[in-house]
Amino acid sequence: MHITIDTDSALPPYEQIRSQLEGLIVSGGLVDGVRLPPIRQLAGDLGLATNTVARAYRELEQAGLVETRGRHGTMVVGARSLDAGRRRRIVDEAAAAFVRQAEFYGAGLDEAIDAVRRSFGHPGEPGAAPIGSRPS
Repeated sequence: MHITIDTDSALPPYEQIRSQLEGLIVSGGLVDGVRLPPIRQLAGDLGLATNTVARAYRELEQAGLVETRGRHGTMVVGARSLDAGRRRRIVDEAAAAFVRQAEFYGAGLDEAIDAVRRSFGHPGEPGAAPIGSRPS
């Protein structure tokens, strides 16, 4: 499980973190009870400010996908609380962001669909920070 920040993206880093974690939770890549890395650790792994990661976690909590338990950290509470409409909105938002990026770089529909097919089930990219890991 990897979180990747695209510094060339029009999406702010906190939104990239939020949407990637949300996608992992919704897809079952992160299941109920999994502890997310501490804010400082993930910020360090990604080379971001702690406030950036904190905002992403806060928005995930507001969406009902994670719960902060004080000293026990931030835990996934799961996507099972998402109804079909919310799940569709999440996927639609992610697709719209991807389409904007693909169009910006001149990719057509067929090329974009091929990229989605190649990436499905393999959301990480080379150089991504694994969730919960520390850089070597």
